[in-house]
This record gives sequence, C-alpha cells and structure tokens, in this order.
Amino acid sequence: MKRVQLIAAAAIICVASGSAFADTMPQLQFGNKLLIAQVIWGAFIFAAFYWAVSRVGLPKVAGILEMRADTIARDLNQARDAREDAGRAVAELTQARSKAHAQSQAAIAGALAKAKADADARAAEQDAKLEAQLAESEARIHQARISAMGALREVASDTALVVVARLTGRTPDISAVSTAVGQALAESGLDQAA
Repeated sequence: MKRVQLIAAAAIICVASGSAFADTMPQLQFGNKLLIAQVIWGAFIFAAFYWAVSRVGLPKVAGILEMRADTIARDLNQARDAREDAGRAVAELTQARSKAHAQSQAAIAGALAKAKADADARAAEQDAKLEAQLAESEARIHQARISAMGALREVASDTALVVVARLTGRTPDISAVSTAVGQALAESGLDQAA
C-alpha cells in the first residue's frame, strides 16, 4: 500500500512540474488532459500489475526457489553421503587388496620354500643313490683291478717262462720267475697290492 502511495505522489509531482518542460518536451505537457489520463491509467495499471505480481507470481516463484533449494540441499547431502560411502569403499578395497597381496606373497614364499625343500630332499636322495652307486662301482673296479693284476702277474709269469725257455732253451725256475715278475710289477706300480 505504501508503494502505491509513493507512486501516486510521484505522479502528482510530475504533473505539477510538467509545465516547465512543456516547451521543450511535448511528452511532458501535463496541461493536456489526455496526458494526465494516461498517467493516471498507467499508474493504475502499474499498481494492479504490481499487486498481481506480488500476491500471485512472486509467491509461486518463491515456492519454486524454495523447492529448488530443498532439492539442491537434498542432492548435496546425497552427494556427501555417496562420497563418504565411496571413500569407505576405497579404503576397504585398498585394505582388501593389501591383504590379498600379503597373502599371495606368503603363498608364493611358502610354495618356493616347499619346492626348495622338495628339491633339496630329492637332491639328497639322488646324492645318496649316486654315492651308493659310486661306492659299489669303486668296489667293483677295485675287485676288477685286483683280478686284472692277479691275471697280469700270472700272464707275466707265464710269458716270462715261455720267453726265457725259448731264448735259453732251458726251463727256468718258476719261483724265481714269479719273484722277478713281482719285483718288476712292484717297481712299476702295477702290483696287485696297489
């Protein structure tokens, strides 16, 4: 209501001071009855428009703005909640990933240790088998050497008897030839005791 009174007062002031501007500005010839009617109707229309906007339009706009503010606040709260949920999910995921990584490293280390232990056990078993085979082979070689040396002594003695008998035409003493062959084998390191 105060605004309407202010507008009316402004219109009256304009009408009163209109004669000063009438010569230079014909649109301000307030002495003209048509201009005064136009100003009064303009003020009335403005007041009606102002009343309609302030009583009908602005409350609707205010309701829409309030509803929009509520929607924005609700959306912001939902976004904050979603961000907090995402942060918790990321933390849980990071923790689960770290735990899985540690478990996988432990499983790999365990598998490597088991594989190494199995390999060491197999290697020890193979070493034991090889050592047994080596000892057995060395024993057989030693026996074969003793047999070969025994046969060598016998072959050498027989050969010496035949050679001496052919060269001299007499049969040599078997014990003397055997002793001489034994000394020769001992000097050359081929004696069966070796």
